[in-house]
Amino acid sequence: MEVREVLIAAGVVAGLGLLLGIVLGIAGKLLAAAVNEKEVAVRACLPGVNCGACGYAGCDAYAAAVVAETAPTNLCVAAGEKGAKEIAAVMGKAAGKVQKRAAVVRCSGSCKHTGDKYIYDGVKTCAAAAVAPGGGQRACAYACLGFGDCAEACPQQCIDIIDGVAVVQQERCIACGKCVAVCPKELITVQAAERPYTVRCSSHDKGKAVKDVCDIGCIGCGLCAKVCPVDAIQMDRDLAHIDQELCIACGACAEKCPVHVIY
Repeated sequence: MEVREVLIAAGVVAGLGLLLGIVLGIAGKLLAAAVNEKEVAVRACLPGVNCGACGYAGCDAYAAAVVAETAPTNLCVAAGEKGAKEIAAVMGKAAGKVQKRAAVVRCSGSCKHTGDKYIYDGVKTCAAAAVAPGGGQRACAYACLGFGDCAEACPQQCIDIIDGVAVVQQERCIACGKCVAVCPKELITVQAAERPYTVRCSSHDKGKAVKDVCDIGCIGCGLCAKVCPVDAIQMDRDLAHIDQELCIACGACAEKCPVHVIY
């Protein structure tokens, strides 16, 4: 190949590259999305944990909803009261109170109160143990398996496994729900901190069957439902359930519970 042909080919390639660069530059300017400065300002007030506790896919999605005025300014539990005030200032609105919510483990079956029906030698995760015979090694088939999948999933590291059962440090919890999603026994719920009373048991067995495997499980006696002044407690298959929307946190149910599983 002659030098002249090489130079021509190189020139053509260089020309095409230059033309393509110009076209891409123009296209980038024409197609660039306009930056919403208010949305950027709201996003700067958020912690960036993308926990989803606000009900949106992440901090970006929540910031966009706030600016579009389809979401209130006080949904971010992680940002707290300070963050809510900052967001409200950006939006030119009064800051609403952030409702503190936290995860609760509906099981009291620690090693002190219940035992194991066999020695589990499998993979030490709740997900693996849950598919073992009998739904795991615990004597109660509804009990916390205690291997800490919820603790591993918690971005705040506010869940501890104490005496074989998961315990949430509620003052640090941001109600992201990640622990709820990974619990194979579905023992964890997220509720308003101002309505703290919960039946810390998930067993639907009859009273005697419960007492045979756990000395602190709900026996389905219904006394809590009878003393509740606002009818916030219903019995569901031998298990008491407190409606958090109706509960006034009077504590009458906890005082009456004979096994002290409401607290």
